[in-house]
Amino acid sequence: KVLIDVPRSDLAEELAQSEPRTQVLQDTLQQALDRREEERQSRQLLGLYLEALKNEDSILSRVAESEPAPRREMDVVDTGTSCTLTPAQTALSDQILAVLKEKPAPELCLDSQDLELVLKEDTQTLALALRWDKQKAEALQQACEQELSKRLQQVQTLHSLRTTSKGKKTLP
Repeated sequence: KVLIDVPRSDLAEELAQSEPRTQVLQDTLQQALDRREEERQSRQLLGLYLEALKNEDSILSRVAESEPAPRREMDVVDTGTSCTLTPAQTALSDQILAVLKEKPAPELCLDSQDLELVLKEDTQTLALALRWDKQKAEALQQACEQELSKRLQQVQTLHSLRTTSKGKKTLP
């Protein structure tokens, strides 16, 4: 950093080099510093991402623990022995099912935990509960997945911005 901040003419004189050659040296040093800073920020962002994943895993495990009915009870639907499915046979609440049916973009109306529940639901079970075809249920799950991913990206960006702004406050 000191070599970059030194006036080019002084550095050229001290190194017994021409000014254009000294400029190339300073530019190279600046690029190396920039690359190091980018690597540091990338590591920091990766750390935040891993932390977010751990938090997401803990949330998912808490949701899984609090599910009232184990997944085995849904085997009846998978074997085809039952033609109808009531909303009570899904892990989704009546409120979530109502939002999914009534809203034109339900993924925007649900909170992140509800989006995760929709994603965890079997596509066929979801389709039967909503009285939709399987393709429409798959499209809904894809939209929910994209929205959840977008929200995670926004949280990561916010954490990155906060970290960056905290770092700038401490600089002289």
